[in-house]
Amino acid sequence: MPALTTIGVYEFDADSFLATLRDAEVTLVVDVRQRRGVRGPRYAWANARRLQGLLADAGIAYAHHRELAPSTELRHLQYRDDDLQGVGKRTRQRLSPEYVARYTAEVLDPAPLSALVRELPADGISALLCVEALPEACHRSLIAARLAQRFGIPVRHLLPG
Repeated sequence: MPALTTIGVYEFDADSFLATLRDAEVTLVVDVRQRRGVRGPRYAWANARRLQGLLADAGIAYAHHRELAPSTELRHLQYRDDDLQGVGKRTRQRLSPEYVARYTAEVLDPAPLSALVRELPADGISALLCVEALPEACHRSLIAARLAQRFGIPVRHLLPG
């Protein structure tokens, strides 16, 4: 049976990110971002081409599943809630209930999760990747919870530091 972790970009640098993946014995990173870039020089290593190169050099496979990414409209819905809460994307602690409901209905429910599960290595560990440091602040936790519930896949969240 495949095993699953989740990981964000924020609060990691390239070396600590790769070390965390290695320590967790991750063999496949599944990128669930819509836009595979991160603003600013601190996280330039996480932009798609650089990240894929880092992972390839480390012997870790990479897959992009854009169909699991929130739409621009959904991201902006969450940003509005962040503004009301007085937090930014990098300091968010939770997802808004409206975002969770809409992401679940619009993205997660129709997603071809059986196909994703077939791609996960049976003898390896996969990591769902997005940017937020905390899984509770990111849609990757919703995907992971659904995979655990529907397919019995064990999930562990990898955190910085």
